Amino acid sequence: MKQLYIKQKVFSLSGKFTVKDQEEKDRYYVEGSFMKVPKTFSIMNTSRDEVALITKKTFSFLPKFFVEVNGQEVLTIKKEFSILKARYTIDAAGIEVQGNWWDMDFQVLQHGEVVGEVGKEWFTWGDSYRVKVMNEEMETMMIALVIAIDCVKADQAAASSGASV
Repeated sequence: MKQLYIKQKVFSLSGKFTVKDQEEKDRYYVEGSFMKVPKTFSIMNTSRDEVALITKKTFSFLPKFFVEVNGQEVLTIKKEFSILKARYTIDAAGIEVQGNWWDMDFQVLQHGEVVGEVGKEWFTWGDSYRVKVMNEEMETMMIALVIAIDCVKADQAAASSGASV
């Protein structure tokens, strides 16, 4: 089992941050596209090779995010039409998310077997998440999933604050 930590900088306009391991060594670099269409987040390994890409679909009635790992689309997060409360679904072949993913407290299962767990770290400056990876082959997908969900949440918060102005 491997444990990784994602900590975003609160006031970073560019959307750049790192994913660290237990020894606080950089394992991945994440760079978001600021003021670009479509909105993307690129996840790179320590050699700065892109290993995953998160893209927000631009012209869609409801928000939709695509997650690619090693050039292959592995999952889609999309908003479902609902009147009172925002509802999102995660579509992925063989991947299931159980728990409260909106509050970042969930398990990721592949074909019924737990391959990772995510928990929000409280009392930290900025959004911080602890990611436990049970299956190392799923490490990049787990990191991409957490960042994609965080991106969806940020997008929803921005839409909500814009609607109330």
